[in-house]
This record gives sequence, structure tokens and C-alpha cells, in this order.
Amino acid sequence: QGQLVESGGGLVQAGGSLRLSCVASESSFSGNVMGWYRQPPGKQRELVASITSQGTTNYADSVRGRFIISRDNAKKTVFLQMSSLKPEDTAVYYCYEQKRIATSWGQGTQVTVSS
Repeated sequence: QGQLVESGGGLVQAGGSLRLSCVASESSFSGNVMGWYRQPPGKQRELVASITSQGTTNYADSVRGRFIISRDNAKKTVFLQMSSLKPEDTAVYYCYEQKRIATSWGQGTQVTVSS
């Protein structure tokens, strides 16, 4: 499976913003659905947002209106612009790419929001 490379995590204060980036491998199909999951400390992994190659998006209720997912098909990159961050957004964020047979995952990038 192709490796996804994530970046952009860090430590921010509540109300701040971060933008996560995830680059798929050169062999990835640009039409694959891509998105983000996150796993807060001690909790299960949950879907944050997804986006099709045509730009159709899906958001978790907890982030809708605050997060924006976008993608650059030519660069095979997906972004997650996170605004109005809350302490409950603290989690390891994982990029994913839905392939025909299996799903590829990034290794995760830590986002910590202080109160």
C-alpha cells in the first residue's frame, strides 16, 4: 500500500487554527476518496471529514462549521483547515485514502489544544 505523509500538527491555544496536510504516493489514484480520522486520548478513532475527487464533503457534527476539508487532485494532497479549535479537538489525526482493495493510513500527527 502507498504511504501517506502527514504534517501540520502542533500545540495551539483554544480558539486557534491549524492546517493539516496529507500527501499520497505518486502511484495513488487521484479519484480515491480521502479524509481524516482522529483518536482522542483514551477514546476510539472517529471520522472527522472526507472528500471525494469531485469535492463532495462529509463532516462529523462535532467539527462542522469549524473544520474545512479540501484537496488538490493534481498533487494528490488532502488538507484539513481547523479553526476555532477546542480542547476536545485534542487527538492524533490520521489521514486516510480509500483504495479499491484496502484503505491506506498516515502514521498520525498530534494536535493538542490547550485551554
